[in-house]
Amino acid sequence: MDDGRAPGVGRDERRSMADNTLPTASGSFGDKPVLTFPDTPAPTELGVQVISQGTGELVESGDDIEVNYYGQVWGGRMFDNSYDRGSSISFPIGVGAVIGGWDEGLVGQAVGSRVLLSIPPHLGYGERGMPQAGIGGTDTLVFVVDIIGTTSR
Repeated sequence: MDDGRAPGVGRDERRSMADNTLPTASGSFGDKPVLTFPDTPAPTELGVQVISQGTGELVESGDDIEVNYYGQVWGGRMFDNSYDRGSSISFPIGVGAVIGGWDEGLVGQAVGSRVLLSIPPHLGYGERGMPQAGIGGTDTLVFVVDIIGTTSR
């Protein structure tokens, strides 16, 4: 099947970015992170970096996934996080229930992983953004996601 990738290039290899093009995140799995941004423009494609690899089940499209997350506009302010609420969230993954960057970046990851996602506007909220959260239509979103669990539907 031709999926547009170069021969021998796996899905995660194509999506992974060099370390110097993505923000760094402080803390370990379960800790509220602090992001430090590079002095470069935001990538125009999805960036996925596994900060710490889990050893649990792999997240599959159609699963219900449970996560803690921290979301920040590239180089800007934090707009949402579950750590301050003290409560994880669960939702279906890989089926269009959340922004495309989450569907593409989290399916195939292992439970127990901490993953950094750099999500360009076309895989986030699009040109309309999400004004009530302070997200503009041209904003790249950065999330640190701790994958707590996954359940097959």
